[in-house]
Amino acid sequence: MTIEVENLSKTYGTTQAIDSLNFKVEDGQILGLLGPNGAGKTTTMRILSGFLPATSGTARIAGFDVHEQSMAVRQRIGYLPETPPLYPTMTVEGYLHFVARIKGISAGDRAEKVMSAIRRCGLIDRRKSLILKLSKGYRQRVGIAQAIVHDPPAIVLDEPTVGLDPQQVVEVRKLIQSLAGDRTILLSSHILPEVSATCSQVAIVNHGRIVATDSLDNLMTQLTRGGYEIEVGGDISDINGIDAAVQAFLRNVPGVEAVEAITVEDLPEGRYRFQVTIEPGSEPGGAIASAIVESQLNLLEMRRTRASLEDVFIKLTTEDSPIDETAAIVEPASAALNL
Repeated sequence: MTIEVENLSKTYGTTQAIDSLNFKVEDGQILGLLGPNGAGKTTTMRILSGFLPATSGTARIAGFDVHEQSMAVRQRIGYLPETPPLYPTMTVEGYLHFVARIKGISAGDRAEKVMSAIRRCGLIDRRKSLILKLSKGYRQRVGIAQAIVHDPPAIVLDEPTVGLDPQQVVEVRKLIQSLAGDRTILLSSHILPEVSATCSQVAIVNHGRIVATDSLDNLMTQLTRGGYEIEVGGDISDINGIDAAVQAFLRNVPGVEAVEAITVEDLPEGRYRFQVTIEPGSEPGGAIASAIVESQLNLLEMRRTRASLEDVFIKLTTEDSPIDETAAIVEPASAALNL
């Protein structure tokens, strides 16, 4: 286990920034710490990287306690704060040599380590450029390079794509994914597509507490109910008659929880649409289709509906608001150098 956090808390006076956080990041995983601004993500990152003491609780990086064994932790972690710790008048290569020297890489290994970081981050063509002349996307690459130059087993990235244009976002995401496998990565973000596109696991944080942690697919399966949207046709000429017929044939299908008629203004005459809500973890699509066919109604269309990540995120980060189990979308079936 590369990163372990147990009952981690931090208070500033009377303000509880984080409250009893618990999570683990397995070797080679990318865990996204997802939450709105002010949720406690940056505080957590600063504690893990050794720049901020926790009020209580423990955190370990590669088996070393962040508080008790701070120097050992700093040798094994790479940290990229939201604003990269860059010196604009230095060249990319010169800056990374400077960082490598401060991080204790021996003179004999320094050139190899620096060049390895440059290659991994796609900076070969920019290594002689002044940092001040780089685009924001390339400056972010340099920031990631300084985080991995000493080849740490764990990398902590705070909002790594904030302020980038869409093309730069895609490039940085690919870079982050390429670093996983032989490293464990913890990144924070308030951007839903960021976590969805990059991370294998997610921990959702709200008001300093983790309110859910799992893979994205499991979170959406466990916390929301999706279902099927079906369109049928038949000889019954009114919606009440169709509704009764559909209810009669579907209510006993295992995994079906509810059936509700949907009003669609421009639906052609003789066609009717329904939302079938299913139990979490069930996939009774085949049985639903068979039941409709056996009812002598015409099954004209059937589409799987799933809860969106936005639905899960909004409900989990809205205080005192229960999960909307029917929400669905339709888819076709310097100090920062960490020294």
